[in-house]
Amino acid sequence: MTVSFGLVVALCVVVAGVAAGLTYSFGRPGAWLSVLDLPNERSLHQRPTPRTGGLAILAAVAGGWLALFALVGGSAEVCWIAGGALSIAVISFADDRGGVSARCRLLVHLLGAASLLAGGLAIQRVPVPGGGELGEVAGVVLTVGFVVWMTNLYNFMDGMDGFAGGMSVSGFGSLGVALWLHGDRPMGAASILVAAGALGFLRYNFPPARIFLGDIGAAPLGYLAAALALHGDRSGALPLWAACVVFSPFVVDATVTLVRRAVRGERVWQAHRTHYYQRLVTSGWSHRRTVLCEYVAMLTGGVVALHLRTCSPPSQWLALAALMVGYVLAMVAVNRFERIHLNR
Repeated sequence: MTVSFGLVVALCVVVAGVAAGLTYSFGRPGAWLSVLDLPNERSLHQRPTPRTGGLAILAAVAGGWLALFALVGGSAEVCWIAGGALSIAVISFADDRGGVSARCRLLVHLLGAASLLAGGLAIQRVPVPGGGELGEVAGVVLTVGFVVWMTNLYNFMDGMDGFAGGMSVSGFGSLGVALWLHGDRPMGAASILVAAGALGFLRYNFPPARIFLGDIGAAPLGYLAAALALHGDRSGALPLWAACVVFSPFVVDATVTLVRRAVRGERVWQAHRTHYYQRLVTSGWSHRRTVLCEYVAMLTGGVVALHLRTCSPPSQWLALAALMVGYVLAMVAVNRFERIHLNR
C-alpha cells in the first residue's frame, strides 16, 4: 500500500485528537501518572503544573506510527529509531518522577545514539553547504555528539508555555514536507505525525499552559528530531545543516547561551533563566507575546531550509549569513530590552 495524502491527513487527525484527549486527561487534578512541576530558580511559571504532556504526544505518535507502518511496511531503521526513543522516554519519565543522575541519563542518551548508528544513520559528509566526505571515525563521533546535543537541547529550551510544542509542530512538519517532496513518503508521513501529536498537545500548552511537556516529552522529541534529521541527510532529502536551520530558534539560543555561561565560568549544567526567551519574559514580555515571536522565527527557519535545499552552495551560504545576522540583531534587541527593564 502506498502512502497517500488522504491517508496521512486521516492519521494526522486521529493522532492530534488522541494527543489532545490524553493531554487533557493527564492535566486534570489527581490524574493517573500525574507529576507536578514545582516552580524553581529556572522556572517562568508561578504555580505547580502537571508535566506529563509529553507522554500524551508519545502515546499518540506511537499509535500513529504503528498504524502507518502496518499499512505501508516498516524497515529496520524505523525499529532502531523507535527503540532509541523508547529507552530515552523511559529514563526521562523516571527522571520526572523521582530524579535520575546526569551520568545515568547521559549513558542512555549515548545508547540512543548507538541505536541510530546501528540503524545506518551515521553522518558521512561535513554538515555545511557543499561539505566534503568524513572519515568513518569522524562521522561516528559527530553523529553521537549531534544526537546527544539535540536530545538535551530540547530539554534546555522547554521552559516557556507553548514553546517546545510549537517548535515540534514547525520543525517536524518542515522535516516531513522535505522528506515527502523528496519522494520518501513513509518517513515524511512519520515526521508529520509527530507534528500532529505536538499540535494536539499544544491545545492545552499554549499560554496560559495547563500542562507542560516534561522530560518525558522534551528528550524523546529532541532525539526524534536528530534521528529524522540524520535520515533526511542520509537520503538526500534535506542536508543536516538545513535541518539545523529548521530548528534554529532552539539551536542558536541554546548554543549561544551555553557558550556565554561557559565563558563566564558558570556551572553550565545547573538550572538557570538566562536563555534569550527567558530573558524576554523576565524583562516584562508575556509568554504569549514571546512565543508568538518565536513562532515567526520557527516558520522562517522552516521555509528558508525548504527553499535552500535546492539552491547552489553560494546562495545557501548567503542565505545562512543573512539568517545569522537576523539572529544577532534579535539577541542585541533582547539585551536592550533587558537593560531598559533593569533601569526602570
